Amino acid sequence: MAAVLAWQFQGARLGAELAEARLETTTQQLATSTAQRAADARVRSAEQAMNTKYQGALNAARDREALLRRDLDQLRAVSDGLREQSADASRRLASAPPSAVLEYASALGVVFEDCRAAYGDMAAKAAGHAADVQTLVSAWPLIPSLPLK
Repeated sequence: MAAVLAWQFQGARLGAELAEARLETTTQQLATSTAQRAADARVRSAEQAMNTKYQGALNAARDREALLRRDLDQLRAVSDGLREQSADASRRLASAPPSAVLEYASALGVVFEDCRAAYGDMAAKAAGHAADVQTLVSAWPLIPSLPLK
C-alpha cells in the first residue's frame, strides 16, 4: 500500500511540475505574442504615417504640375500674341520713315537688355536649384537591404 501511495504521490508531483512547465511556456508564448503584436502595430503605424506623407507629397506635386501647365498655357498665349505683334511691326517697318525705324530699334534694344537681365537671373536661380537637388539626392539616407527570412 505504501508503494502505491508513494507512486501516486510521485505521479501527482510530476503532474504538478509538468503543469508548472506548461504554464511557464504558455506565459512566455503569450508575452512573446503580445510583444510581437505591439511591434506589428508600431510598424503598421509607421507605415501608415509614411504612406500618408507620401500621398500628400504626390498630391502636392500634382497640384504644382497643374499650376505649371496653366502658367505654360498662359505663356504660350502671350507668346503667340507677341509673335503676331512682331510680324505686324515688321510689315509696318518696311514702309516706315527712317526716324521711326531708329526709334523702334532703340526701344527693342531696351527690351532686349531687360530680357537679357531677366534670363541671367533665371539661369542663376536654375543653377542654384540644380545644385540643391543634387545635394539632397547625395545626402538622402539609404536603407541597406534587409536579409529575407
